[in-house]
Amino acid sequence: MDRLLGARWMLKLALCMALAGCYQPGAGTTDEEKEPYFQAGRARVNALDYKGAIAAFERALEANPRSAAAHFELGWLYADKVPDPAAAIFHYERYLKLRPNAENADTVRQHILRLKQELAKAVLPLPASPGVQRELEHLADENRRLREELGRWREWYAQQSARTAPTPARPAPESAPPTQSSPAPITSSPAAPAPASPTRPEPAPARPSLPAPESRPAMRLHKVQPGETPASIARRYGVSVEALLAANPGLNPRRMQIGQTLNVPGR
Repeated sequence: MDRLLGARWMLKLALCMALAGCYQPGAGTTDEEKEPYFQAGRARVNALDYKGAIAAFERALEANPRSAAAHFELGWLYADKVPDPAAAIFHYERYLKLRPNAENADTVRQHILRLKQELAKAVLPLPASPGVQRELEHLADENRRLREELGRWREWYAQQSARTAPTPARPAPESAPPTQSSPAPITSSPAAPAPASPTRPEPAPARPSLPAPESRPAMRLHKVQPGETPASIARRYGVSVEALLAANPGLNPRRMQIGQTLNVPGR
């Protein structure tokens, strides 16, 4: 009878341990880590086959949905090796739900906070991608080229104005006073030939007229309202986002403040 009671108590204790789980990170090999798919995932990690490791750990979760060790490995892989912040957050949070008192719980929570911040940056309307950076540099070069061209036009107009300015007329020389002398005898002489009319110089060929510089529409000012983004402001005025950023070189799309004044180029 005593043996029967002792066997029942041992059976109840084993059942309680199985339901509560006994995995503690860093405590050595556990039953969860002995699962064949879990061991296959570890082998794929050692072989640097991270996608294959993810597939193996997912199979381990299918075999044991309460495998905290598999959730932890998947969170690490999605956070550092095959970047997917949303998936990493999911598996890390499942790990903490299954093992709330794990020794590395605080570290995992810090990783979750970092991943949420990265995920928030990825959904901003204008991420600082290399393509946008190259477009801004191109617009800055184009703006500099247009300023240089405008300077050359101003120099050319100044030179033309100096050439076409009227020169002051010189005063005519005074005629010498006549001297009193005896009149000369009148003699008949053949008529002197009429002086030939002076030849007029040929006009210089006209310079080809340069095209007038293209007139650009005037800038407009806009004060940032709550909830506005560069994209919504550009749509409101019918201009492109690139043109709006080029008109505001120091603007940081992620740090716009309510009431901040922006230059809006004309269409």
